[in-house]
Amino acid sequence: MVTVNASIVPLVHTVCASVAFLAALIIGCKLHYYKIITNSHYAYPEEWFPSVSATIGDRYPERSIFQILIALTAFPRFLLLLGHFMINKSTPCFVVGFVRTITCGGWVYITSTDDHNAHDVFMISYIVLTLPWDILVTRSSEFKVYKKLAMYTFFGTLVPLIYWFLQHNLYHRAGAYSIYAYFEWSLILLDIAFDALAFQDFKKLSLNLELKSSVGNWFFMFENKESLPPAAAQEIQEVINEEDTDGSLIQDTTVESDDPDYAPPQHESKYEVDASDFIEEENAMLLSADETELKIMIQEDEDLQFFANNGAALRIPSHDSMLYIMVNVINSLMFWTMLTSLLCMVWYFPLWYMGISGYEASIFSVVSPFLLYIPSIPMVIDVYGPLLIAVIGIGAFLVEEPEMRLLTASLAAGITSMTFSNTLKNITSQSSTQMYTITWIMGLVASVVLKMAFFSNNPLWPILNENNGGWNKTGLIVMMLVALFTPHVNAVHYQKADTTAFKNPRLVTKLLVSIGFGSLVFSIHQLLTDASTIIYWSWEGWSTNGPQGPLTWPYSSLTCVCMLLAALTSNRFCGKPLVPSLLLCLSTGVLALPSITGWTNYILGGLVYIFGMIWIIPTYFTKMSILKSPWVFSLAFVVYLILVLAHVWTVAYAFVPHGWILRERIGLVLAASTALVVSGAVFGMRGQVTRQKLSKKFWNRIYFMGAIFLALIGAITYRLAPTGVPTPYHIEDNTITAGIWTIHFGLDNDMWSSEEKMIKVLKDMEVDVIGLLETDTQRITMGNRDLTSKMAHDLEMYADFGPGPNKHTWGCVLLSKFPIVNSTHYLMPSPVGELAPAIHATIKTYDDILVDVFVFHSGQEEDEEDRRLQSEKLASIMGSTDRPSILLSYLVTDPLEGNYNTYVSETSGMHDIDPTDDDRWCQYILYKKLGRTGYARVSRGSVTDTELQFGKFKVLDNEELAAYGDSIYETELVDDVEDIPESQRFPEDYHGEGQNGHYYHVFDAPRYYQTPW
Repeated sequence: MVTVNASIVPLVHTVCASVAFLAALIIGCKLHYYKIITNSHYAYPEEWFPSVSATIGDRYPERSIFQILIALTAFPRFLLLLGHFMINKSTPCFVVGFVRTITCGGWVYITSTDDHNAHDVFMISYIVLTLPWDILVTRSSEFKVYKKLAMYTFFGTLVPLIYWFLQHNLYHRAGAYSIYAYFEWSLILLDIAFDALAFQDFKKLSLNLELKSSVGNWFFMFENKESLPPAAAQEIQEVINEEDTDGSLIQDTTVESDDPDYAPPQHESKYEVDASDFIEEENAMLLSADETELKIMIQEDEDLQFFANNGAALRIPSHDSMLYIMVNVINSLMFWTMLTSLLCMVWYFPLWYMGISGYEASIFSVVSPFLLYIPSIPMVIDVYGPLLIAVIGIGAFLVEEPEMRLLTASLAAGITSMTFSNTLKNITSQSSTQMYTITWIMGLVASVVLKMAFFSNNPLWPILNENNGGWNKTGLIVMMLVALFTPHVNAVHYQKADTTAFKNPRLVTKLLVSIGFGSLVFSIHQLLTDASTIIYWSWEGWSTNGPQGPLTWPYSSLTCVCMLLAALTSNRFCGKPLVPSLLLCLSTGVLALPSITGWTNYILGGLVYIFGMIWIIPTYFTKMSILKSPWVFSLAFVVYLILVLAHVWTVAYAFVPHGWILRERIGLVLAASTALVVSGAVFGMRGQVTRQKLSKKFWNRIYFMGAIFLALIGAITYRLAPTGVPTPYHIEDNTITAGIWTIHFGLDNDMWSSEEKMIKVLKDMEVDVIGLLETDTQRITMGNRDLTSKMAHDLEMYADFGPGPNKHTWGCVLLSKFPIVNSTHYLMPSPVGELAPAIHATIKTYDDILVDVFVFHSGQEEDEEDRRLQSEKLASIMGSTDRPSILLSYLVTDPLEGNYNTYVSETSGMHDIDPTDDDRWCQYILYKKLGRTGYARVSRGSVTDTELQFGKFKVLDNEELAAYGDSIYETELVDDVEDIPESQRFPEDYHGEGQNGHYYHVFDAPRYYQTPW
């Protein structure tokens, strides 16, 4: 027999892995330096250091040498896995390590040049799996300090790594990829170093190679008594056959549960044991063929909790473990991802049908908790619910057809609400409920921070994909991994049931709590699922003194910080709903009153509302956990849906039955939801909820996670900062390119988020001022998204959101390369039909000449009186200024007929950009006291159902205006485009077939006008 100390395993692994990467780096730099540092944007000297992928996979012979050397690492790698299993006896650790090793092989042997997507998926999977691997290995190590240091440094390095990758990939910053490569190589070194630190742990193991007459068992463990030495086997059998009178030898690990569907494991014998338990050093069983006495010691550890499974003990993480906290925070994030995505997607169908489509019924999938009454459903949901949510919900982005994608998301949302309800009702103690509640609130905060990082889009939504900013593949891998751990982690909810006997509440009490809980979910969804929603509830435009209210940057971060602080202090008010209720009543009054706007609305309304709503959550969760009945959860989601529909009815009243009941009454809906929340919290099950003292370890880890969130909020705020001062495209010509576009709430014709497509075409068209219509996406059914900030940031423009989501319009937005000096929002006369929004803004252009810009969306064609009154009002507003002006509008009229002659009239002083264009109905561009130089109509592509219109104007000073008089309106078409200076033309790329489905249409080319100046 040959025996070798096992510490050689991490040593050999370290040498092989290090030499493989180092050899590839040296040979690659020697033979192909300039090629491997070249990326899709830059080469030497802008880039100077190669990435890992380029080094190990792009060129021969370094690629082959690396792969040969890394193959030699496989043997010590698997010995490393076996060694850790011998030390920690953790099957999850072994499984994670094994899968992690497979993913390592994936990105090593499938290089980025072979298959970029596959390489990235394996690489991301490897990094994700490194977290549980490091945690599980460190937990069982006797030498934790350096392992924790390596682990924290590894995951801390991911922050600058991601930052510099985004700088390279999104902003095309020179040198960013080389800096990114430094951090990428650092991850390699830290990963190898972590495994090398197993050296001390492995000293207590040995590797034995021995010729034997019989084959041994896996992992050097005995599986049955026949494989034990004869003397030991005889002693064990005698122990098992003895009558256990006091229970000191064999302990009953059966777990009791209040769940009627839970069945404890059945054993053939009360004394059935695994023989492997008798050879573990931790249980102090000493077996030797030479010994004549068998010694058995069974120890209890009060800090460990176990489930019995055929006699084998399985460790369940405690509530205060980081694994428990992280798993449930991420599951809460998934809850809000699925719920918000469903309501966001369903809006696509009534939008296209211009009324009830039938697909709206898909939202009723969330009332699914009543299915928990069906036998076996609770067990299936408990074990497979999170996995089904991840696979179906995030995987829905793979479904191309909008109808089927909606139904897929609907199924995922139904499983989500059922899983959430099942989890909450299965918790057996108030202390467990309150710890779970805190992780759930932290998950809500995480979802809002995540949306802020992606300009209020959730990258896991099925309306996103890799082409428009989605991180679906990464999210799918991460969430599947979390889902696999969830049943094991949440098994702790069955432990330590409350001994207090609760009397069965009356039906009225149950109804009160259930209705209040549904109102709570609605209230959170309406105002707290995006950091910018409450900001736009208070936004009133620009004034000469600056913005009239908070801007989304940087004050979205303040919203997130307040949510985080409320989450960290929420348990103080568990069972004490009076203070949160008072805050809710006060803030609801402020938010519901249209006369309170600006900073007062944001601070006393929005921020106070955050604290009141989040502080009341622990009380509700504890009550719902005590009630446990599936029908209580289903009723809550029914109430939630009723309030969602009421919320939609306030603005969609023209398209829904009995819409007049709630027309323009969002304040009433808000007040009703708050009243229901407060009633259930204050009067439902009084005295049965008590605040529990949670462990210091739990709070320390929650505060640690809060510190991470705070750092992320700061980093995201820094990253979202404006990238430069907005500058017009053609300063040398003193021209303004202005446009109008109705954008269908940022959902394209195939139900994908369309911001990226819109940004691309507006950049190409070199637009200085753009009016966007149908833009109010700060509602539940539009996903509480902020299209305005995203487009303003990427286009480098100033922005005015227009009338906010509490003003009951479909929305209008102004984006401008010129500073907005002042803006006023209007709600135009609408006695019968849609409430029409308008913006009157003054921008500072060349030589400080002020130009007025009007953005306006008229009401629908069915309501003639509304449109007549609106035309008169807008004509009056336009006529009230004698400054140069541009109208960017949706007028719903034929050229030269009807209300057209009110908009284009002596009252308004406005002129049509091209009166000869007789093929218009909705969108018009009017102007006065500007020089008209060009006009173009561009097809919509796949973005919306409405074209783009653009006009080019020259800004004239007062002397020029006086000199030319009305002759500035008497321009003629230019026949030869060559007579127009190139800087004053529209882009050539959009002639013919154009770009991305956009091309000049109607005239087949832009129109240019002969001018006297």
